[in-house]
Amino acid sequence: MESEKDLIVDVSTNEVRIALQENHRLIELNKETGGEHKITVGDAYLGRVKKVMPALNAAFVDIGDEKEAFIHYLDLGLHFKAFDEFVKKTNSNTNAAEVYRNIKLGPILEKEGRIENVLAQGQMILVQIVKEPISTKGSRLTAEISLAGRNIVLIPFAQKVSISQKISSKEEKRRLETLVGSILPVNYGAIIRTAAEGKNAAILVAEVKNLIAKWEDSWKKISQSKTIQPVFSEYSKTTTILRDLLNDSFSNIYVNNEREFEEIKRYISIISPEQEKIVKLYDGREPIFDHFDITRQIKSSFGKVVPIKQGAYLVIESTEALNVVDVNSGIRAKTKEQEENSFEVNKYAAEELARQFRLRDMGGIIIIDFIDMDSVEHRNELYKYMVELMQNDRAKHNVLPLTKFGLMQITRQRVRPVTEINTTEQCPMCHGTGKIASSLLIDEQIERKLAYYVAEKGLHDFILKVSPILGAYLSRGLFSSYVKKWKKKYKCRLNLEEVSDFSVLQHEFCNLNGDLLD
Repeated sequence: MESEKDLIVDVSTNEVRIALQENHRLIELNKETGGEHKITVGDAYLGRVKKVMPALNAAFVDIGDEKEAFIHYLDLGLHFKAFDEFVKKTNSNTNAAEVYRNIKLGPILEKEGRIENVLAQGQMILVQIVKEPISTKGSRLTAEISLAGRNIVLIPFAQKVSISQKISSKEEKRRLETLVGSILPVNYGAIIRTAAEGKNAAILVAEVKNLIAKWEDSWKKISQSKTIQPVFSEYSKTTTILRDLLNDSFSNIYVNNEREFEEIKRYISIISPEQEKIVKLYDGREPIFDHFDITRQIKSSFGKVVPIKQGAYLVIESTEALNVVDVNSGIRAKTKEQEENSFEVNKYAAEELARQFRLRDMGGIIIIDFIDMDSVEHRNELYKYMVELMQNDRAKHNVLPLTKFGLMQITRQRVRPVTEINTTEQCPMCHGTGKIASSLLIDEQIERKLAYYVAEKGLHDFILKVSPILGAYLSRGLFSSYVKKWKKKYKCRLNLEEVSDFSVLQHEFCNLNGDLLD
């Protein structure tokens, strides 16, 4: 049975949070913060070479970030000289399109070359982010610019059309190569992605035109000012996820913002018109992440200790050098003999870990200390099971068999810092002192505020937002609940709304539009 995938997009003033659920279980969480430009994989910059390091055969490049970015000679790409010539020749007095067309793709950059023969300090260079800044390290760069679409990756200054190995039909490969090759202008190459299989010419032509337009729009910036600046950026996180994940098993996309809803619909109408109907606007009163049970899943999934089935749990620690995971059987009842029990817990742990890697975007080296198993057969089975579970992971990875100490080593492509969400919070009532006013007095505190709003401010319509526990306390009793008494006493409309993110005694008064009252 195919899994059901739902994408939930929560748009607020400062950020967009995107959750991917598979069979109603959270497997990916992404966040896009508004405001100042953030370094993101896929963004292209015009940078300045700050230092050339012959010993490393690499250079440090200033792209306007506080940390200098790093580029190795092998990341300059085959036709770096063409990009370099384009950057040098374009200015406000030249026709960029003419310059681009007339550049001859000479011999490719030699494999054993030296960086000091190609780059010099102060030189302007066109680069693209392949790895975001992580900890003390700056971004990792490539000078081989590419623009990724749903079906095609456009490569400026290339002559070749490559095709995904996953497309098995020779006839289809031939059709796609011929079609894409015929629509590409001079000095353009492309990689045809697996998603292009079976797509009609109109969709592919439209996508190629879009990608070329995006690349050519960036020429204005390169021409007008030879200063450090962003040249073009990756699409928004939402559309990037859609581009990489959208397939026939995608079931629903729920968005709580009309503008974002229209943008996603427009994007899907370009890349996959038949799926436009799966985009739905959510307009419920309850926060969208609460409605789809994502808030609770975030709280339970991002802690240091992660519960798995039947009392077993994982302890996850991330350090500068590597990520370490300990598997514990916990209070799990040992109904079977120990070896079988250990094997079963380890399989549950492997399932949860495959999800955790994607959820936290854990990268680099990961060491897992599974529960010891004596059986070589069980060790081999666990290794095969882990490899199978990791097949759905889009990040490049490598899984090694268990060592004699029961440790499994995994490397997973690290392109951005690991996602960390603090699942503990300082108590808003005691501010970390450990002492709060008696909970017996909470109803008096709330009533005093209500009386003030009614008598002093002349307000009569309220939403009282509370934690689920406080909500249950205030509304208990069919006729004698505090809420009923207050409505009668103050002759007001008072709707109780429970917010799962609130701490035990937290409460807020809002007007009927949901705006917080002073």
